[in-house]
Parts: sequence; structure tokens; C-alpha cells
Amino acid sequence: MELRATAALPDDIDALKALVLAHAEKLHERDVQLADLKEQLSSRAIEIEHLKLMIAKLRRMQFGRKSEKLDRQIEQLELRLGDLQADEGAADTAAPRATPLPRREGAGRKPLPDHLEREERVHLPASENCPDCGGRLKPLGEDIAEQLEYVRAHFRVIRHRRPKLACACCDCIVQAAAPTRPVDRGIPGPALLAHIAVSKFAYHLPLHRQAVMYARDGVEIDPGTMGYWMGSITQLLTPLVDAVRRYALGGCKVHGDDTPLPVLAPGNGRTKTGRLWVYVRDDRPCGSEEPAAVWFAYTSDRRGEHPQLHLANFT
Repeated sequence: MELRATAALPDDIDALKALVLAHAEKLHERDVQLADLKEQLSSRAIEIEHLKLMIAKLRRMQFGRKSEKLDRQIEQLELRLGDLQADEGAADTAAPRATPLPRREGAGRKPLPDHLEREERVHLPASENCPDCGGRLKPLGEDIAEQLEYVRAHFRVIRHRRPKLACACCDCIVQAAAPTRPVDRGIPGPALLAHIAVSKFAYHLPLHRQAVMYARDGVEIDPGTMGYWMGSITQLLTPLVDAVRRYALGGCKVHGDDTPLPVLAPGNGRTKTGRLWVYVRDDRPCGSEEPAAVWFAYTSDRRGEHPQLHLANFT
């Protein structure tokens, strides 16, 4: 390659000087661009760390007085933080590959959890013989790198078949009993109901938005039907809720608070303010190894009789 590059150069000294000067100008321009990019990344990293500290401080303040007013401020800071981190990734991708960028502080990668399913893909050379001399290759070691992938969730139809068997000696017909269903005479399985409930109540995805998401997979579920399903599993979840309540209120101390909750007011197309009472059991800061738990109770108003009723048996 050096011979071919030398042969392509002109013999004229002035022409060579012009080529060297042009190449030097390009290198200088790239160095200037790289210096500007490093300065931008440095200032962006400082702003990212500042936003992280502000968000952490606001989260500590979130459980104090006037905590409801901090929610919107935290959301705005998190949006700004996400934009800055996206810009940082775009800048890293667009940076020249010849000169590596400095390693970002705190960018250490945590190992992937051991409980995740592993799929091994072995990448062998194209030939089993040495590309230089043609000799036989033998194992010398290996490099292992892990990549985190996501397998998209999908729907599945479970068909329950119950064959009927008849006795050859008499008229007796035998058939296995039908398996129980979470919703009587309904088609949803327990995993689907759990997914819809968690998406709605934990991730705040309305039922009509979930219906649009499922329709992209060719499964049309009416939001009203999903609402009916959520109401139907209330009795199934009641024992679990009662167990959480007994455990949360069974410790030596309990932390309680209430937060306003907008609730649809039927008829007038507006919302009214309900109350979500929160009772937390968490003694881990005191060195306890008991797991933490939280129990929620909804009321339509903020009268004192509600916490008195919730804590009637607590001492």
C-alpha cells in the first residue's frame, strides 16, 4: 500500500507542497471540530450531572409539604435530562472515529443480571485454514461480549380440548371438568388480565390507548370490555389486598399520607378531587431485613374518619 501511495504522488515539488498544505489544513479543521465537540460534550455532561442532582434533591423533597407542586417540576427536569442524553448519544455517533472521545465520568456499565435468558451465538472464521500459510487452525481462546436484546411480547391463544369418553360396557360418558377462568365465561387469561391491570394502574396507560396498541398486533379488544374485566377481577384481588394491608399495618410503625387524585365525575364531563391514602411499612433504614410494603386506600373526600378507620386496630 505504501508503494501504491508513493507512486500516486506527483514528482513536482510545488505540487507536493500544495498537497501537504491542503492535508495540514484539513487536519487542523478536524482538530478544531473535535475540540469544539469535546467542549460541547463536557458542558453537556456538567448540565446532565446538575440535572441529576436537582432531580434527586426534588425527589427527597417530594414527600414533604407542598409535594404535589414538585411533580410537574420533576417531570420537566426529567424531560430535559432525556433530551440532553439523547443529544450526547447523537454527538458520540457523529464524532470522528480516528480520535476516540474521552470516557464519560460515571459511564461504567453494570453487568447484566444473571437471571436473564442467555442465547449463545458462535462466530467462526470463514475458513478452517490459516489465511497466511494454509495450516490447520487450533483453539487459542475466545472473546465474549454480551448484548442486551428485547423479545417483543405477543398474544397466544390457548385452546382447551376436553375429549368425551364413552364406556364400552354401559352408557356412561366421562369428560374432564372445564378449567376455571378468572372472568366467568370470558376469554382473557390470567397473564393478560395482569398485564392490562399493571399497564393501567402502575404505568398509567389508559384502556383506550392499550386497545390501540393491541390492535397493531391484529387483536381488537374494546376498552369497555377491558374495563369490565378490571371490575370482574376485583374479588379475585381482594385477598391479596387484605394480605398487603395486614402486613403494612402489622409493623411497629407506619408512615401515612394522602395525595389528591383527579376522578371523573359522571354527568358533567368534569373531574372531582378524590383522595388516595398511602400507608408504608419500611424499617430498612433502621437496619431491619423485613421487606417494605405499601397499602393504598381510596376515598372520595379527605374527612378524618377515613384514616381513623384505616388505623383503628393499629397501635
